[in-house]
Amino acid sequence: MIVELISVGTEILLGNIVNTNAAFLSEECAKLGLSCYYQTVVGDNEERLTQTIKTALSRSDIVILGGGLGPTQDDLTKEVAANVCNKKMYLDEECKKHIEDYFAAKKIKIPDNNWKQAMIPEDSVILPNPNGTAPGVIIEYGEQRVVLLPGPPNELKPMFTDHVEPYFRNMLPGTILSKTVKICGIGESSVEKQVEDLIDAQSNPTIATYAKTGEVHLRVTAKAEDEASAKKLLKPVVKELKNRFGTYIYTTDENVTLEMAIADLLIANNLTISTVESCSGGLLAGRLINVPGISETFKTGFVTYSNKAKRKFAGVRKSSLEKYGAVSKQVAQEMAEGMHDMSKADVVISTTGIAGPDGGTDEKPVGLVYMCCYVRGSVTVKEYHFHGNRAKIRETAVANALILLRECLLEYFSENTFGKN
Repeated sequence: MIVELISVGTEILLGNIVNTNAAFLSEECAKLGLSCYYQTVVGDNEERLTQTIKTALSRSDIVILGGGLGPTQDDLTKEVAANVCNKKMYLDEECKKHIEDYFAAKKIKIPDNNWKQAMIPEDSVILPNPNGTAPGVIIEYGEQRVVLLPGPPNELKPMFTDHVEPYFRNMLPGTILSKTVKICGIGESSVEKQVEDLIDAQSNPTIATYAKTGEVHLRVTAKAEDEASAKKLLKPVVKELKNRFGTYIYTTDENVTLEMAIADLLIANNLTISTVESCSGGLLAGRLINVPGISETFKTGFVTYSNKAKRKFAGVRKSSLEKYGAVSKQVAQEMAEGMHDMSKADVVISTTGIAGPDGGTDEKPVGLVYMCCYVRGSVTVKEYHFHGNRAKIRETAVANALILLRECLLEYFSENTFGKN
């Protein structure tokens, strides 16, 4: 079946907000086996929104609209969609009660315009919204479906996962099951080359590649009559990918991130970790601290941005800074070793580099980053050259620091048989 996405909001057209909803919906629809051929962004304009919905219905089985369900006059999505589908609006008492309870819990008087959100197109499926006041709606328009979701991501995403996805699964014939193989430490082009023969010969299951910062994800999707049959189709393909990529694969669980996989390695082997950062400015520690339960292994994290801080908190020698400069393999190593001496952590990862846009030279250009990973006396220092703006360089540096950390842990475990990986 063909699905089409429409993001509603003048603020998206103006670039005031980043449209993360479209990326989320695209990926989730792909998991369901829905083919997405078109995505559109349209402003808060009745005429243009009407034409956009009509065009989508002329070529797609399912149309998903995100945004425009708020209480203000320029929130037009529900009314326009109902009009296009020839549906009358009515006041739904349960939706009204939800709005009353929502504002009562916050001890706020209900603005009169919020009652607009309780108006629902007739003969529609109402999608509860515990995170806001705007219910979602699925309009059943003959054999087609028009899905209306609130714009805020913290409302749209759980509503889709909790209500829209199960609705689609019941509507779609058979079962569609996916398995994601997450790979790090090898580039997208290399991954694609190694699975080229599988992709060329694919029919069911199918393999799709997704490039992430520092990672490549392979989603294997199977269609079958039931879940057991779909799993049977997936198993040999996932096994073949494991044979081809080995330890480059850090998980086959959609919900596991790279930092979660690293935390599992550390906790399983009773290893503690500390971080000491310069150019990444705490982003690396932040990625690790995002992991629930990380307190079992994470000891401390320092941002030693200035040379004075590198000397005071990370034990970097003044002579090393003068001779080699703050951005050097020597300083990266001294930062890691100094942090080990200070925190007594089993594992330390350090970063120092030039994130730009200024500060680069011919000898040391913007994007040059050195990292050091210390694992119980074993030291690995690497030089990297990243590209992009300041934010991109820092983001890429953190992703590669995690990859280096994982590689060093796996190497340490291979040399010490107690390691669990």
